[in-house]
Amino acid sequence: MKDNGNNHVNNDVNNSVNDNANNYGNNDDMKNNIHAGKNTADGSFTEKDAGTGKGKMSGRRRASGPLMIVLVLAALIVLYNTLYTVAEDEYAVVTRFGRITTVKSEAGLYARTPFVESVRKVSKVTQLYDISPSDVITQDKKSMIADDFILWKVNDAGKFTRSLNASVPAAEDLTSVAVYNATKNIISSMSQDDVIAARGEKLTNMITKEANSDLGNYGIVIEKAAIKALDLPDDNKDAVYERMVSERNNIAASYTAKGKADAQKIRNQTDRDVEVMKADAGKQADITVAAGEAEYMKILQGAYDTEDKKDFYVYMRGLDALKESMTGSNKTIILDKDSELAKLLSGKDAEGE
Repeated sequence: MKDNGNNHVNNDVNNSVNDNANNYGNNDDMKNNIHAGKNTADGSFTEKDAGTGKGKMSGRRRASGPLMIVLVLAALIVLYNTLYTVAEDEYAVVTRFGRITTVKSEAGLYARTPFVESVRKVSKVTQLYDISPSDVITQDKKSMIADDFILWKVNDAGKFTRSLNASVPAAEDLTSVAVYNATKNIISSMSQDDVIAARGEKLTNMITKEANSDLGNYGIVIEKAAIKALDLPDDNKDAVYERMVSERNNIAASYTAKGKADAQKIRNQTDRDVEVMKADAGKQADITVAAGEAEYMKILQGAYDTEDKKDFYVYMRGLDALKESMTGSNKTIILDKDSELAKLLSGKDAEGE
């Protein structure tokens, strides 16, 4: 029984020697002290003999190892809960016991009070939300179907968190209601023709401005609320298309009638101008002919200014008159002996010479 006790003590001593050798780089003095306790007169080893100063120090150092690990882990946890980062495309909302203390909008590394303050990230990016098509009524009681989409973003993370708890679905519901109401109000104040004429940028700007008027206290802004499709109900399409075709035909007929009236006006004006020009030309021609004849008579007067020349001229004019009177196949002419022409041909003057 004593041998078994000694063997048990020897095993404990050997294990202790191995641990101390590993922890302190095979310290020869420590080994000698422990083995000296084993070589007593009765061959036994007591706890008092093994409990030297260096043995107690080894125990304290073994106990401090796990403590250091715990302290390092605690420091890492505290550091993790103290530092946080903010990206370029997000806000950081810092709250203390549910109350907002600060909002960070610039990218960087920041610190907070650990275990007391929490950080909530809110996106800065513009988000797209497609709302369901809805029926709207125009001012002239015409039904239309408006299909809108929304581009929105957070512009005040503090208001967004306080009013909507930074919930994107809640913000989408809010913007969809605001855009629907704005679309309904604007289209109901316009006739169908005015709505069709305003489609595009004009109608988009009107709806966006109206929708944003209801969102000032929620920290969000609608950048664009546009109608991507504006259509008629199926039961109204045929009637509207027929009316539009009839209106376009009436417009075309009015253009045609106006064109014909303008053409007739131009023709009448042209005819008047032609008549005036012809009258002016005839008048000028008569003036020219009269001037020519006057000049002709003046020339004749100068040519036949003597009595002999005058008689010859009268004779030639008589022959010309006789020639013009002899027409047809019958070349016989009967003259009165007292006629000027007979006297001319017979060589007698007017006094019978």
